[in-house]
Amino acid sequence: MSLKALAGRIFAKIVSYRTYAWARNPVITQQKVFEKLIEKAKNTSFGQDHGFEGIRSYKNFAEKVPIRDYEALKPYIEQVLNGEDNVLWPGKPLYFAKTSGTTSGAKYIPLTADSMPNHINAARDAILLYIDETGNSELVDGKMIFLQGSPELKEKNGIKVGRLSGIAAHYVPGYLQKNRLPSWETNCIEDWETKVDAVVKETMNEDMTIIGGIPSWVQMYFEKLQQRSGKKIGDLFKNFNLFIYGGVNYEPYRAKFEALIGRKVDSIELYPASEGFFAFQDKQDVKGMLLLLNSGIFYEFVEAQYFYEENPPRITIAEVEIGVNYVMIVSNNAGLWAYNLGDTVQFTSLNPYRVVVSGRIKHFISAFGEHVIGKEVEEAMQQAQEQHGFSISEFTVAPMTQVNDGELPYHEWLVEFERPPDNLEAVENSLDKAMQDQNSYYYDLIQGKILQPLKIKVLAKDSFNSLMKSQGKLGGQNKVPRLSNDRKIAEGLYRIQP
Repeated sequence: MSLKALAGRIFAKIVSYRTYAWARNPVITQQKVFEKLIEKAKNTSFGQDHGFEGIRSYKNFAEKVPIRDYEALKPYIEQVLNGEDNVLWPGKPLYFAKTSGTTSGAKYIPLTADSMPNHINAARDAILLYIDETGNSELVDGKMIFLQGSPELKEKNGIKVGRLSGIAAHYVPGYLQKNRLPSWETNCIEDWETKVDAVVKETMNEDMTIIGGIPSWVQMYFEKLQQRSGKKIGDLFKNFNLFIYGGVNYEPYRAKFEALIGRKVDSIELYPASEGFFAFQDKQDVKGMLLLLNSGIFYEFVEAQYFYEENPPRITIAEVEIGVNYVMIVSNNAGLWAYNLGDTVQFTSLNPYRVVVSGRIKHFISAFGEHVIGKEVEEAMQQAQEQHGFSISEFTVAPMTQVNDGELPYHEWLVEFERPPDNLEAVENSLDKAMQDQNSYYYDLIQGKILQPLKIKVLAKDSFNSLMKSQGKLGGQNKVPRLSNDRKIAEGLYRIQP
């Protein structure tokens, strides 16, 4: 064992001990975070506007600070963009993470000197807890790659602006710099296809041990590697044993990845966003990601079914229940306050608190009152793949309301197969049964003859990549929504079919 691997194992044990120390005291941990946030921000413009000086409890906070999305917080953010300080958080942000917005255009999410370490340390700790659990510290001796956005940053009134993944690239610790790929020059390439080709060239003959990124884009990287080398990824990188991912559920891609790799590898799921690094998978054999309660983020939750009511009930970590679909609301040490991320989560464990991302509050199908969410369609697809032995590249689901006279509406599953099934009708039946088993509203609509069973639309190869490319969203942190309540994505996919 190398000195670096030995040091990694020792450090991993220390970080693991510290992590589970706060995880065993979740409510106290969150209360301390809450008090620190309020105290530090009480003299900011936002703090003064919302009476932070008089907040003595969470109840006071919920009364004084309404839930906001980006649009509602935008007047404060624009003040910061215009060069003002002490607006949302003391001083000025170090960075703005620029993200794509659907209704707001570009979003600028502040990152501060207080919040940046949370992003960096969480990614590090996810790997260290894996090392402590498995003892596999030798992976730190090999090369590692995280497919990410360009690290080149612009500037706006003295504040650097870029993609979160590009900003994070500036914080790779010195002891990992020699292990990190690709080169800075390659990482700065903006065109995604050109960038992946360059990454393939740089990494093909290296000893890659850790590979990370959004599954759909890593899949493109793996396919290009295989085309160029003629080898399975696991044969090309004999010591590749850890895949790190986030952004989307890995399960629909797992069969395809194992076919590309040629063997099973361990994986770690991360839950990072510009607004904070919220959770990571801390155990290989346990479902869900450990919610990071000690990272400068205070969490609130609203049951998704009540979210659009006036003044929906808000609860803290102390009141959540397993299996309930919650909209997650965050306040953090970058100056976001009662901020609606748009994500929905479900708790899989309360000791410690672990979550799975169940979808987006705006990404659902309820054209007929069915309340279908992303987690349900992904689990149905995973079960169908296991049962029927096919694999997919990508899929999305949309309602089909424009049907022929006498025909019932239905859910259309637009699927790009990697390895098609032998019997498409059997797959449709399996998917529909899985959806009925998971969602009682969908069951009632099918049984009541309001909806007919779902139908699959088979798409040509590279349909999703072509759609994303046409929208200027190929690669990086971009991803296709798993489902939607309208036909915009479906129509875009239909237009590019040969």
